[in-house]
Amino acid sequence: MEFDSIECVSYSDGGDGLEEDDIPQLHHHHHHHHPHVIRSHFSSSKTTTTHNNKNNNNNGSSIICDGNNNNGGIGIHPATSVHELLECPVCTNSMYPPIHQCHNGHTICSTCKARVHNRCPTCRQELGDIRCLALEKVAESLELPCKYGSLGCPEIFPYYSKLKHEAACNFRPYNCPYAGSECAVVGDIPYLVTHLRDDHKVDMHSGCTFNHRYVKSNPREVENATWMLTVFNCFGQYFCLHFEAFQLGMAPVYMAFLRFMGDETDAQNYTYSLEVGGNGRKLIWEGTPRSIRDSHRKVRDSHDGLVIQRNMALFFSGGDRKELKLRVTGRIWKEQQNSDEGACIPSLCS
Repeated sequence: MEFDSIECVSYSDGGDGLEEDDIPQLHHHHHHHHPHVIRSHFSSSKTTTTHNNKNNNNNGSSIICDGNNNNGGIGIHPATSVHELLECPVCTNSMYPPIHQCHNGHTICSTCKARVHNRCPTCRQELGDIRCLALEKVAESLELPCKYGSLGCPEIFPYYSKLKHEAACNFRPYNCPYAGSECAVVGDIPYLVTHLRDDHKVDMHSGCTFNHRYVKSNPREVENATWMLTVFNCFGQYFCLHFEAFQLGMAPVYMAFLRFMGDETDAQNYTYSLEVGGNGRKLIWEGTPRSIRDSHRKVRDSHDGLVIQRNMALFFSGGDRKELKLRVTGRIWKEQQNSDEGACIPSLCS
């Protein structure tokens, strides 16, 4: 859903909009993305390598080590790493208990066991219900680095704790915050800012105050769709301002809210306010921006923002109430700790 007219003005900060040089530049090639393929992009991470020989998985051969192969004898590959032994030959993910095996010793994870209809993908023999307890015990003794180590995570965890950490690791990539489509792109913040500008054509603005005017010719046509997303560069950080219409029960409502492009702990350092009004009346919302770690739908469904009922929105619009005309203003400020008094004082960006 789109507005018939959208005006965006950033005032009091001396910036009319972000120029090309204001957005972090990346050092990797830009690719067109397929909407159903998840790809990761990082502006500063090194390229990582994946395991080779997927078709010659360790589960399909015995492990023999000969450290004295020096004179042209029969070459026997050194022992496969334990980490590769724990890799499922079907999904290539790390295996966790219960780890299953066939009568020939080929292993497979519990999820893929059902997918292959109880047939070993390596030798085609029936899998049965044999547990590979030895490999499960070996996994207990392992300590492995977080898979986001190349992005800066220094942590090392026991094998069975690693997965839980990685699901909440602060160095894991972010999902694209654009809510108008099911965008599958992930990456770090500099990459996502460029992605939003170039691929989604999102408006970019510098400054911590904003003034938006929304016009809709037929306000009775309300769908579950995002109407607008604007990105602000403020205090050296990026914020996503959402404004949209959706059904709340049987009644349509309009909602504006702010999301912080970073983690929740950093988002707590900022506060924002939103104001909408007309005909001598106004609504004011003040709160903390939500991190883009929280999905757009999660924030919207929690009503954590400025919510405007349609009748009130039409009252603010004035006239014959047949056209939606809303002006939403707001600002972002940062809470700074006063070391002398131990109190937080607001700081507006200049």
